[in-house]
Amino acid sequence: MISEGIVRRVEGGKNAPNTPQVVRARTIANFLPLSCQRAGAKIVHNVDARYTGIRMETSTGPVVIEMPTEAGGVYRVVQEFIEPVKGKSERELVRFPQIYKPQGIAYMASEFLRSRGFLG
Repeated sequence: MISEGIVRRVEGGKNAPNTPQVVRARTIANFLPLSCQRAGAKIVHNVDARYTGIRMETSTGPVVIEMPTEAGGVYRVVQEFIEPVKGKSERELVRFPQIYKPQGIAYMASEFLRSRGFLG
């Protein structure tokens, strides 16, 4: 969990948020392939940036699959910059509509990252 710029680990599910976005992120994370697991796929709940997603440390920096926050929203795959580039702290790579099942989102996101050289 990230709050006020401080990263806190939630051990054993104690005090973990249990929103629909977190449940969706856990479901998608269960279908991610081994290459994403090797990249350290973790569920993150960023209170400051107001998103819940699956974060992976790739060869080009952190990448997050953000869950939609409202009905009709989209899944976003975003590359986060450690140092802001031209005033931006992130770059959106691709969007997926909510019409896909969790297996489809996991597959499309992982294949997008693999084919673009983010995952080894």
